[in-house]
Amino acid sequence: MVSGAEVAGPGMDRLRRSLRDLGRVVVAFSGGADSAFLARVAHDTLGADRVHVVTAVSPSLAGDERDDAAALADEWGLRWSEVETHEMADAAYRVNDPDRCGRCKDALMDVLVPIADSEAATVVLGVNVDDLADHRPGQTVAAERGASFPMVEAGLTKADVRHHSREMGLRTADKPAAACLASRVPYGTEVTVAVLTGVDRAEAALRRLGFDDLRVRHLDDTARIEVPIDRLPDVLEQRAEVVAAVAGVGYAYVTLDLEGLRSGNLNRALKGGKPGSG
Repeated sequence: MVSGAEVAGPGMDRLRRSLRDLGRVVVAFSGGADSAFLARVAHDTLGADRVHVVTAVSPSLAGDERDDAAALADEWGLRWSEVETHEMADAAYRVNDPDRCGRCKDALMDVLVPIADSEAATVVLGVNVDDLADHRPGQTVAAERGASFPMVEAGLTKADVRHHSREMGLRTADKPAAACLASRVPYGTEVTVAVLTGVDRAEAALRRLGFDDLRVRHLDDTARIEVPIDRLPDVLEQRAEVVAAVAGVGYAYVTLDLEGLRSGNLNRALKGGKPGSG
């Protein structure tokens, strides 16, 4: 495995320079491709004593994702801890309007800022340049509360993150995107622990059937499954097992979206498209 301090390229040079300028960082670490890459480069550039990697745990984080974040931290020797966030206690968050993500990031910063302050560090998030194109109010909230986005400053895209992750030999290089579970719930539908737990259980059951890249959209008593277009035949081939897995969680109806997996689908409704889930 190649150190993040050794990988060449102008974007990598800018990223390392940005991290060195910050000196000490607290990385918001979900274990996804972006936050894992940032955490590993920060660790390799600054050292474990200057990098604290923190996973925020709440009902909106899939259980498998929390476990993988812990495993990655152990494998890579990161200085890691987990903290609980309390966005579910915020009635405005549960209402689930288009600013839900901002309220979630506010709850995240509520727990990360004190940690950063105690270490004279800066909170950094794994935001890449491509993320700026979508409706993500959480980025604005995080920036207003002092967070930094080193990968944006370095000009790194999602493709760059995956490319450099492969160069470094990180097993997260091709890890499918895994947005928070609340993004499976259409705007205007209340976010509850029961809903998030049901989505988590349904997606975990489908991953056990071999569908690693997927979303289960919560539409009241209906689950709408999204997988990449080339996996649609596989869902139909395993139709009985798929239905049993999702219905077993409590959904009365199980449907398959013929448009396939679309990250950020929820935000189509904000741009004049048909309503969907995120």
